[in-house]
Amino acid sequence: MTVNVGVDEPTAGSASQAPVIEARNISKSFGAVSALRDVSLEVDKGEVLGLIGDNAAGKSTLIKILTGFQQPTRGQIFLDGKLVTLSSVAEARAHGIETVFQDLALIDTLPVYLNLYLNKEPRFGPFLRRSVMQENSRRYLDDIGIQIGSVNDEVASLSGGQRQAIAVARSVYSHARILLLDEPLAAMGAKEGGIILDLISMLRERGEVSMILIAHNYAQVLDVCDRVNLLQHGEITLNKKTSETSVEELLDLVAKEYRRGGKLAGNRGQLLNEAREGP
Repeated sequence: MTVNVGVDEPTAGSASQAPVIEARNISKSFGAVSALRDVSLEVDKGEVLGLIGDNAAGKSTLIKILTGFQQPTRGQIFLDGKLVTLSSVAEARAHGIETVFQDLALIDTLPVYLNLYLNKEPRFGPFLRRSVMQENSRRYLDDIGIQIGSVNDEVASLSGGQRQAIAVARSVYSHARILLLDEPLAAMGAKEGGIILDLISMLRERGEVSMILIAHNYAQVLDVCDRVNLLQHGEITLNKKTSETSVEELLDLVAKEYRRGGKLAGNRGQLLNEAREGP
């Protein structure tokens, strides 16, 4: 079953009510393998959409399409109701789309302030304006509540939560209006994950940045997201407000897939006893 969201054609004068980003009937194939099948989703201004699903469900493929890293086999992408073609990551960034992947793309040996300005360093002639970057970095981090001892500290000395927060801050203060978070809480403890959840909640309250959050912890998704989509076998099978669903419902939907897979294995192993007993 595919749940299509917001598939009406935009009409004249409706751009102001249009979603900030909308994917419409997106399909992606790799040879004979279909990673996505007619996926449609949308995110309004300031909304946080939780995208959940099992491994290999197609979540990361969808994020790569929305960030311009891959192109869909079929389907369309709209920004503020206008059809766009995101042919590269640079083009997506020009539209205000930034992505934070699990590997963060931070340079451990550089200080915090240079990571915040990576590839966007202000200069005076050939010289880096280090004092400007240091001052602004301190202001930016304080503004969104990220606790860092010094912006001159190397990123390698930070905790996982702090590193992820630096990556998010870099995207937010580069004028991103759409933030795609690909499992930012993976392999984090409760304390480090709390840093990121607090940051997402703060951005949500401000209502300036729209976000898609991929996560496996359903309780966290329900806590910080406005809506949740479940992606299964390349199709969206659930689209609900987080206030209208529960961890139990989400777990049950995913568990049904495991139970269905288990039934397929019902007749296997019939020769196991024979093989163990030997001739």
